[in-house]
Amino acid sequence: MTENVVVLGAGYAGAGTIKSLEDELNGEVDVDVTWISETDYHLVLHESHRCIRDPSVQEKIAIPVHEIKQPSTAFIQDEVVDIDTDAQEIALAESDTVEYDYLLVGLGSQTAFFGIDGLKEHALTLKSLDDALEIHDNIQQAAREASTNDPAQVVIGGAGLSGIQTAGEVAEFRDEHNAPIDIHLVEGLDQVLPNSDPELQGALRKRLEAAGVNIKCGEFIGEVDEETVYIGDEDELDYEVLVWTGGITGRDCMQDVDLDKDERNHRVHAEGNFQTDDERVFAIGDSALIDQPGDQPAPPTAQAAWQAAEVAGENLARAVRGQPLKTWTHKDKGTVVSVGEKAVAHDVMNMPIETFGGLPAKLLKKAIAARWINDVTGVGRAAKAWPDM
Repeated sequence: MTENVVVLGAGYAGAGTIKSLEDELNGEVDVDVTWISETDYHLVLHESHRCIRDPSVQEKIAIPVHEIKQPSTAFIQDEVVDIDTDAQEIALAESDTVEYDYLLVGLGSQTAFFGIDGLKEHALTLKSLDDALEIHDNIQQAAREASTNDPAQVVIGGAGLSGIQTAGEVAEFRDEHNAPIDIHLVEGLDQVLPNSDPELQGALRKRLEAAGVNIKCGEFIGEVDEETVYIGDEDELDYEVLVWTGGITGRDCMQDVDLDKDERNHRVHAEGNFQTDDERVFAIGDSALIDQPGDQPAPPTAQAAWQAAEVAGENLARAVRGQPLKTWTHKDKGTVVSVGEKAVAHDVMNMPIETFGGLPAKLLKKAIAARWINDVTGVGRAAKAWPDM
């Protein structure tokens, strides 16, 4: 009897799982694999901010699915609108319903707006290639309409990884084009990259300030209209371009799925082996809250999804065969953050210095991106991408 294994999503979780699953199955004829994604490419999301400065980078970081999957894996480009776990069916926006015997949900997340008035209506986000290109177009247009005496105001809400890297790319765009742009990075908590090591926070703040980014921490955005961001009780920032990177939540299609999940953000609870409370449904990446030793689930990062995907693919194959599943434990290999052409690395394994920048950090950032591209498609594309990472 042929088993139908379906993988949803083409992010780090989905693409990585497909590669691992195909390797593990090694051409087994009694398993049909179907991969479903809204896009027909895998986006190297942690480098998508590069397109804010230079849209041509998209050619290096958007990898067609046919370069990733094996010919035996079926691919459907469509939007998932519902998952019926009783019928074991996936409803798609335009295609026929897809049946599954085993399912892996790796649909990623969408931006959370936390009920802030006007934010969803007026802010740009950075969750896709189209988002990055839209930010570029808006900044380019705002710069054209500005002057030295009346510079364009770019406000970035949220000083996590995405916010910091967005600010760095906007600064590079400004400098390369001699564009009249002021950049403001707003974070509700007390420091950039909240809840991280103070030494790393200080190094990032130093590089952001050197790039001419105005940093405002300690007050939350309370409201937004078409011209102004209202911060705390008194502060206001007028803007031409507003980018929001302040948090994530589950995809809309997961709201009504009959799986144990967080009712606020619709992210699915999964064991360390990625199995949900339905033994035929697995979840990984930003779609999931994966149990880990201690009180916190695995972090919603590219690094964690990348690591988890290798085990998730193997576990799908094991489930099909009726074999025991492996438990995955996230191992933090450190943090590397780009600020335009510069970068800061912290707590990287086997490095003698805990926090460092300069050429070593820049090369490390490039190497991480190139290694992932090599893993999913090959050394040729990785080599071509290297100069732009």
